[in-house]
Amino acid sequence: MKWLQAIRQQFPQHKYAINAKQLGDDAALAWSNLGYWDAATASYPQACRQLADQLAQAVALSSNDRLLDLGCGQGASLMYWQQHYQVRHIEAVELQANCVRQIQTHFPHIAAIYQHSFLNLKQLPFTQGIDVVLCIDAAYHSNLNSFLDSISSVLNSKGRLGFHDLILSEKWHTLNALQKQKYQWLLKLADVKLDNLLTAAACKQTLEMYGFSEIDIRDLSEPVLHGFSQYFQQLPKQGIGLDTFKIRMTAKLCQQLYLDGLVNYVQISAKKS
Repeated sequence: MKWLQAIRQQFPQHKYAINAKQLGDDAALAWSNLGYWDAATASYPQACRQLADQLAQAVALSSNDRLLDLGCGQGASLMYWQQHYQVRHIEAVELQANCVRQIQTHFPHIAAIYQHSFLNLKQLPFTQGIDVVLCIDAAYHSNLNSFLDSISSVLNSKGRLGFHDLILSEKWHTLNALQKQKYQWLLKLADVKLDNLLTAAACKQTLEMYGFSEIDIRDLSEPVLHGFSQYFQQLPKQGIGLDTFKIRMTAKLCQQLYLDGLVNYVQISAKKS
């Protein structure tokens, strides 16, 4: 369980940085999520597009929406929203400075890109409200209340929200204190705080407290967690570098979460009341 500690001490890039080339995407604006995997999925970029599609379809993304993409990574999703959903107004927030520079260079059509935390959107100079907020494979690194409080400051009335999260399954309550402590450390090394994770019921209640309705929570543990771990196992050996080590341990964690069934990977969509 010391894998992420080793990475943080030695890896020169941001803690969320992923070497997408090792996963099969060498585009200038590459994908960097776990992907949505099914029997017909042939590549990593395809799996990533499918995860994005699941989220976009859940909020009925349209070309007329003012879209805000949170934690957009290397920027593949931004180009995807424009090319496949014909979204004309796209803004984005990303912590990694090198990703922001890449997006500014290779995607000049973006309305605005901010190097900033998506937990402090109130500090950003949005000139108009946002119709749709999407956050692919990133929100589970934060507290849901903080996430929703930040989003509520920029989302229009009747605005829609789509994101991925980790939630506690019903099996979680059968664990003893020692077992829960072990999981707490495991998740912490993946930059996920156990105290931030809720059950599906508590998650829905929290969304309702922030004025959201039409809440849909969909379990994607198998196509995402299991799918990504299976894909990694099929990749050719790529040496013992830190990039490979980080991806390998991510795949190992995904498989453990899936097999244990204690923490589920979910897609959440909702609409402002």
